Amino acid sequence: MRTAIIFIFFIGLSRCDYSHTFDKQIDNLAVWKRSIYVAAGAQLYQMNRNLTVEKTRDLSGSEPGRVKVLVVFERNNTLVTCVTRNCGYCEVLDLNNVSKLIYAENSSMTPFNYNASSLCFLVELGSGAYLMSGVIETNENVGNCLTNFNNTITLRNTMHAQDGEIFSEIASGLTPTHDLKASIHFVDGFQLGTEIYIFVNVQSNKNVQLLRMQSKGDKSAVLQSTRHQSLSCCDEKSRWKLVSSSYIGGDFPGYWAGVFTAGNTSDQRNTALAIYNITKNPQGDLKPEAVAFTHPSMTSVAAVSFGSWVVLFVGTANGQLIKISLDGNLKPTCPRVLYQSDDDVPVFYKMLLDPEDKKRIYMVTGNQLRAVSVAQCDQYSSMRDCWSAQDPFCGWCVPMKRCMFNSECPGATVRSVYRRMTSLQIESVSSDMITVNVTTPMRLPNGSSVSCSFDAVGSDICDKPASPCSCTFPVHNLQTGGFNIAVRITVAGEGITEHLVVKNCPNITAASSVAQCYACVTSGCTWSSSQTCSWPNGKLHQAQAEDVCENVTRPPSNYSEPEVHSVIPSVISFHGKNNVKMLGENLDHVTKIRLQGTVECYSEELQVLAQTAHSLRFNLPGWKVDMMTVCALLPDGRCVGSQSVMYRPLPHCTAISPSNTWASGGRKVTIFGEKLDLVDGIELCGKAHIGNSSSKRFEFRTPPNLESAPNGTLQGELILLCLANETRECVQLTYLPNPEFTSFKATPVGSDLRIVIAKKVDKLNLTGQELNITATVDDQQHQCEVESIILGNDMAEDSVTCKISNQSKGSIQSVRIVLGNFSKQLEEQNTNKYYWILLGVFAFIALIITGVLLWVYHFKKKKLSAEMNKYLDTLECEIRKEIRQGFVDMQITETSQFIENVGTIPFLDYKHFASRIFFPEASSMSNYMKDIDQSPVKTEPTQSCLAFSQLIRNKTFLTSFIHALEAQKDFTVKDKCTVASLLTLALHTDLSYLTEVMQDLLRALMDQSSNVQPKLLLRRTESIVEKLLTNWMSVCLYGFLRESVGQPLYLLVSALVEKTLKGPVDCVTGKALYTLNEDWLLWLSEDFQTLKLKVSFSVGSGEESECLEVSALDCDTVEQVKEKILAAFKSKFGFPYYKQLVEIDIYYEKDGSTVLLLEVDSTSKVVGEMTLLNTLKHYKVPDGALIKVTTVKNRAPLTAQASVKDDQNFTTKYCHLIDPDIDTSQRKNPERKKLKLKEINLTKLLSTKVAVHSFVENLFRTIWGTANNKVSPAIKFFFDFLDSEVERKKITDPDVPHIWKTNSLPLRFWVNILKNPQFVFDIDKTPLLDGCLSVIAQTFMDSFSLLDQQLGKYAPTNKLLYVKDIPQYKQEVKTFYKLVKDLPQITEQEFREFLNETAKKHENEFNESAAVRDLYKYVKRYFREIQDYLEQNNTPSGLLVQLEEVRNQFENMRNLSWE
Repeated sequence: MRTAIIFIFFIGLSRCDYSHTFDKQIDNLAVWKRSIYVAAGAQLYQMNRNLTVEKTRDLSGSEPGRVKVLVVFERNNTLVTCVTRNCGYCEVLDLNNVSKLIYAENSSMTPFNYNASSLCFLVELGSGAYLMSGVIETNENVGNCLTNFNNTITLRNTMHAQDGEIFSEIASGLTPTHDLKASIHFVDGFQLGTEIYIFVNVQSNKNVQLLRMQSKGDKSAVLQSTRHQSLSCCDEKSRWKLVSSSYIGGDFPGYWAGVFTAGNTSDQRNTALAIYNITKNPQGDLKPEAVAFTHPSMTSVAAVSFGSWVVLFVGTANGQLIKISLDGNLKPTCPRVLYQSDDDVPVFYKMLLDPEDKKRIYMVTGNQLRAVSVAQCDQYSSMRDCWSAQDPFCGWCVPMKRCMFNSECPGATVRSVYRRMTSLQIESVSSDMITVNVTTPMRLPNGSSVSCSFDAVGSDICDKPASPCSCTFPVHNLQTGGFNIAVRITVAGEGITEHLVVKNCPNITAASSVAQCYACVTSGCTWSSSQTCSWPNGKLHQAQAEDVCENVTRPPSNYSEPEVHSVIPSVISFHGKNNVKMLGENLDHVTKIRLQGTVECYSEELQVLAQTAHSLRFNLPGWKVDMMTVCALLPDGRCVGSQSVMYRPLPHCTAISPSNTWASGGRKVTIFGEKLDLVDGIELCGKAHIGNSSSKRFEFRTPPNLESAPNGTLQGELILLCLANETRECVQLTYLPNPEFTSFKATPVGSDLRIVIAKKVDKLNLTGQELNITATVDDQQHQCEVESIILGNDMAEDSVTCKISNQSKGSIQSVRIVLGNFSKQLEEQNTNKYYWILLGVFAFIALIITGVLLWVYHFKKKKLSAEMNKYLDTLECEIRKEIRQGFVDMQITETSQFIENVGTIPFLDYKHFASRIFFPEASSMSNYMKDIDQSPVKTEPTQSCLAFSQLIRNKTFLTSFIHALEAQKDFTVKDKCTVASLLTLALHTDLSYLTEVMQDLLRALMDQSSNVQPKLLLRRTESIVEKLLTNWMSVCLYGFLRESVGQPLYLLVSALVEKTLKGPVDCVTGKALYTLNEDWLLWLSEDFQTLKLKVSFSVGSGEESECLEVSALDCDTVEQVKEKILAAFKSKFGFPYYKQLVEIDIYYEKDGSTVLLLEVDSTSKVVGEMTLLNTLKHYKVPDGALIKVTTVKNRAPLTAQASVKDDQNFTTKYCHLIDPDIDTSQRKNPERKKLKLKEINLTKLLSTKVAVHSFVENLFRTIWGTANNKVSPAIKFFFDFLDSEVERKKITDPDVPHIWKTNSLPLRFWVNILKNPQFVFDIDKTPLLDGCLSVIAQTFMDSFSLLDQQLGKYAPTNKLLYVKDIPQYKQEVKTFYKLVKDLPQITEQEFREFLNETAKKHENEFNESAAVRDLYKYVKRYFREIQDYLEQNNTPSGLLVQLEEVRNQFENMRNLSWE
């Protein structure tokens, strides 16, 4: 029955409600007439009353923001909205169509940070309307936004006609504001007549304040009239924070409701809903008129007056909407739940009633808006139920004969005033007679009547019926159980019967005075101070027995006072819980358990199922989501040991792992979900099962279900969650047949015995932890430890491998496998029997095969033999050719030709080199570069920049600044790299100081407690100093890089490019026949020939240049040929051709005519859905052919792009050397499908290595100084610094200094240069070149490794390629490190001169002021944090003053720029 009531309850809650879910969390809400305005993210939605979106507006603009201000200006039919972007941005929109913009401007009426506190509402001053605006800004993430109106309340204009126009604060030549403390938080504000009220939380003093203003005079007069008054809530507990508020008004003018919290959600009375008369103005704190409701966590309130009633709607942190009605004396009725969300999402602080008819309320939970009916009148089917609901919105409609909204009834209604429809009043009492009257508080419509009948045991006992509802009878007629009175009320022909009981008050007795008091008060009698029960004077009233009987003298009891320690569990679902335990002391005399709820005045006494002195067991019934109270009821009527029990929403499941089990059961399965700790267990296969549960997991062992998977079929079983006496669907579990283990094989491995068990393939996906395997070895049981499980396919079996230690010589008799409840024993097989069976089968198969072969031989001998011989000959020739070509490639190199073709090395200048090192992800660093013709005025530093530049030259400040930034959680790695690079530029002219700062920061990094593993130091760039070290190395080593390393590096890059172009390169994938990287190896290439082309260039007027010889391959595409022609032109003449590649055409002259060569034309071959790009072979261009280069003429292009590579589907529409995987291709083009083995072409990797090997070695030896014994002073200085730090930290491990040096120089600088030559030269790096350089860079780093690599034949080729060279390189690295260590130590003066000389070379190349300005942005973003860090570390006070002056100068400069 109770479950049915709960079900009907939730059905009733959902009826007639509307909801809408948005993509983002809802930030603000407003209503007007028949429209609702919702702000979610940067989107504004206009909806109708059914919550259907009618209009939208995107408020995001150029940067993200969220709506903070949403004000309906009904007089102008406009909606004012402000967004936290662009330092505050506001718009005025049309109320009827929010997509229509009326006005917009940047305004500080909203904070820059959404989490900051603000307030905005309309006020009337005289004949004008203004916006009362308050902002309390935070210092986090405000970017470049500056304002003079932080922490103030201002009045803003709303019309153009007012001084200063819309949103202006200015009035009559001054700026009116009311300053506030930064620690306050706005909650609400509104205007009542000439009074303006603003409610704020003062966090520093922990109190709630009411700000009162008089709306008289101008803006300044209004703000200057501000008076402060504290609000006190409440007497029994201090609740200092206001959460939400709502003005009541109507028949309760000046009355206001607020939700206050003490900040302790575990307290059942943590939040209180208090009613105040804010028109009162006492000398001290303003105290509440009444406390209407207490709850663990209320989050919002909305109030409305309805006649003589006040109706309050409160939202809670667990997603409930609760309604409380107060009568004219502010006494609450039973709270009722109007809505409960499916999960525990808090209700938004702002709830709004529908302005049209007040019949629905709009509430927000997360990203969902819901319209909830304020009453469910039609759920009450009788007049008694309608009356008992005590809902001010509902009444019994006499003409319609049903409960409905009072405003909807076409005639008279019977309205609820009191919970009971009748009351009993004692008119007179004498020694032998008593007279009682029955009254009803109902306001009855015309035509209604009340009649009463009085009976006891079915007979009328009244002696003198003076009126229809009056009775006089002898007192002695009152029986022990009382006198039953049946009262029948007739309203418009409908009769209602009420049953009342009158007891003989003086004769009420009990075992103790306390029990007598409880019996007296609960019977409606009066308990006097003399501890006697007597007749009441007037109406029988059932008071609270606990209040009346609290001070009654208790006689000594024959049992000890019980103590309740806890109730387990204390959190359950609203379905209730069976077998709940109450733990404590002296519990053996508890008679019942009393359960009381917060909502609907719920109270119930529960039977004790089992009890001892230390524990009780009982069942908790189902109820709504609520905070319940449980106490132990004693024989004297008292209830002691109050404990809280939370009724929460239902749990739900999200996943299960594993999702299947075997038929015999016993598999460990985990269910994942939410609130799974609330379940009693699960129901599976018709039976209940228990397990281990937590909030998000429930683990159990599956029961057997041998009939669920007959004949190998799958059978799904639904798992149900058990909740008290109810179940809830969870997830499906699939039962599969038991696994089939077929055989085993034992093999000795060393001193151990390894067993491989065969198993038929299934879908169980067994794990080693689930298997328990034992084996009988020489008549003794041994555990076999599972090593691996290898899954087979449909044609093979699974295999399980396990090992028995120290039993290699044993003989196995049997193996036993246990899986949960399933077990299987495999016996040793008789091999002789199976041997003869297999032998017979093989003989029979051999006989059949022999017959087939003879038949084939007879009919196809000659044809097959000829084809096979031809195919083998061709295959042999191909393999011979490939191997010979690989051998030739490894023996012949073109080193001299590479050197001849190098020409001038295209070095980048220093500032472009620095740009790519400092800001590798930025597209440009032009802001920090000085142009040659740049005016001095443009680059002259401002006073603010000079001040900050001077400040960062204080080492104490700069190191503190860096440490403060790195302590911030939102300071990302990208920010760290940017700050390091900006510091490098800002201090580029003072490299000595920058070096000192870097050394101090490195020491601090080494001393950090987190760096307990010194070998890991400097491996990554996770701090500012690590990026600073990279920049420092780049600055100091640029001269060495250009003078010594630049040429060998460029020769290596040129050699790699030349070598790759000697063979085919697939135009689509970029793979090449000649490469160092196997991932970029083109192993399916065709045969190719080198062609010497004679190329002439059109020079205008029909004339042509002399022929230029260009090498190309016959498999090159037309675009590749163009690239080689332009490269040859630049190599020959030293400058590029004046036209780009897409601007030229090439023609092949043949027999006096010319043929235009195109990538794709009408002659292109098509294979399946792919088009083959045209090559020289396609056009049959021979060696020595004449090619003519001309400018592109106007012609209809084949595609809309300038090149086919511009097609976004280029790789899927076209192919070059790698054929598409299409079956038809082999049938149509069998000559293209030759046998190609990737391993044969691995020799191409080696031939490429041979071709560039001398360049690699020359580069490496130049870098580590063995080629010319030349070492940069920066390397010597820094290596000595690292050696000194090793000594300082007393590190004895010799590997540590080697690793530190490796992480500082090769890893941090040289590898970056090796992999990115475009940082040094004006060249383009292709993906193919990047793949080759990655192999060389990896070899370079392996040379510095202290670990010996053990590589086998299956190791990656990228590692194997240089495996024999690395030992030699490692020896040279050690020699290099020793060389540096043995060099004479550089004095500080010598190194300072080196740094000054380095800085002087590039002193006019960077705009340090621009770097300083951008560096200051981080000071501004984290100003408060930097200031706190300086104060906490006892830095000189002068630094704080300087920092404040720098901020003031930057702000003043920004204000001047704005003006």
